[in-house]
Amino acid sequence: MTEKLYVVDKEIQRDKSEFVSSDVFREAMSRLSAPVALVTTDGPAGRYGLTVSAICSVSVEPPTVLVCLNRDNRSHAAFLRNGVIGISILEPGHEELAFRFASSKTDQNEKFLGADWVERLGGASVLANAAVTLVGRIAQTLSSGSHDILVAHIHDIGLHTENTKGLVWFDRAFHHLPAQT
Repeated sequence: MTEKLYVVDKEIQRDKSEFVSSDVFREAMSRLSAPVALVTTDGPAGRYGLTVSAICSVSVEPPTVLVCLNRDNRSHAAFLRNGVIGISILEPGHEELAFRFASSKTDQNEKFLGADWVERLGGASVLANAAVTLVGRIAQTLSSGSHDILVAHIHDIGLHTENTKGLVWFDRAFHHLPAQT
């Protein structure tokens, strides 16, 4: 097995040219398995949604998750203004929907067509047949690099209980995880 090793020094202060290249970093992150989720918002700024894989739990007390959004994404401002977030963790069979929500060319209203949506307490819509749905209020926003980290306190959870299977993004492709028996 051949291994390429990319190293930067461990000094805290360095200029941009001393970091590992963005191409190498993207390649490394493509090898990190991640859930596939749709995040949505609705309110005064309108109804918006996109596909994310940068999502994880933060705390059980209070129930808190984080979602990373690129500040250049056209829906970014709507999430901040609306202050509410709906998260739909996808299952196998949702790949086309994930691609549609990932596209910057698809009109926001068109993204929501052809799927069953449920509006939850607080105004966010979630996918009716998602493996898991979470709805919360954005409690904090942190900026790092090109992204904002949205920290949301969760007040509504839906669990799909029938033979739930996982959908993950790994090595730039979707992969299915079997249901637990």
